[in-house]
Amino acid sequence: METKAIADIILKRLSEEKEAITQQYTASKEGIGHFFVDDLLPESLAREIYEAFPKKDQMVRKKSLREYKYVAAQMDQYNPLLEKAIYAFQDPRIVDLVGEICRIEDLEPDENLYAGGISLMAEGNYLNPHLDNSHDKDRDRWRILNLLYYVTPNWEDDYGGHLEVWPGGLEQPQVTLHSRYNRLAVMATHRKSWHSVSPVVAEGERCCVSNYYFSKTPLREDDTFHVTSFRARPGEKLKDFLLGTDSKLRMMIRKVFKKGIRENPHQYKKEDQEK
Repeated sequence: METKAIADIILKRLSEEKEAITQQYTASKEGIGHFFVDDLLPESLAREIYEAFPKKDQMVRKKSLREYKYVAAQMDQYNPLLEKAIYAFQDPRIVDLVGEICRIEDLEPDENLYAGGISLMAEGNYLNPHLDNSHDKDRDRWRILNLLYYVTPNWEDDYGGHLEVWPGGLEQPQVTLHSRYNRLAVMATHRKSWHSVSPVVAEGERCCVSNYYFSKTPLREDDTFHVTSFRARPGEKLKDFLLGTDSKLRMMIRKVFKKGIRENPHQYKKEDQEK
């Protein structure tokens, strides 16, 4: 199946649920706007995407106090279906429709997959509360929306590995968006959109196809530039101090070096771009 054919299906499904998901986003946008759609693709196609995922040792392991997961963005190294699935979400018709749902103008997809692509989380993996980097790789556009499509069959709610948003900050309870099979979750990103992924506590691998949408203008008027900033979960005071110090140091570096000391390797470098 080609990219446009996958996009056609996504477009139809989002259109069917447009009223309901518009209400979801509108009801949550004062905190961290979000919505989700179940049964996004035909079950056979969703399973095929899952089965196309590479093994963990073929992906980049990211393990630190901040996070523990596996990611990949250089999509020409993997099953072509994965690249098609990713870029289906970048179809202009889908970008425009999501913009209508969230009432956000001038959304732009990211062909470089800066921090996008695919991810995998296995038992013991986690992602601590954090704010995403506010901009794209060139620091020209603001990061606005995060689209996460989950493709692991039979992933139960008690397995962990779920998206958590913290609209009231880390001092208030989080809202959990379960990473159920064939579900698309969309969330807003801005200077207060703290989110995390709960630790995976079961055998198996929670697989996800991810995209970001950007814009020339920030989602909120008070948004300011920031690096990806991590915090600890409530009650982990020492870890919170260490992660806070880490974020401040990296922010100081970015004030001196606008694009950082080194290029972020998590992006899709295509042959035509390199030439």
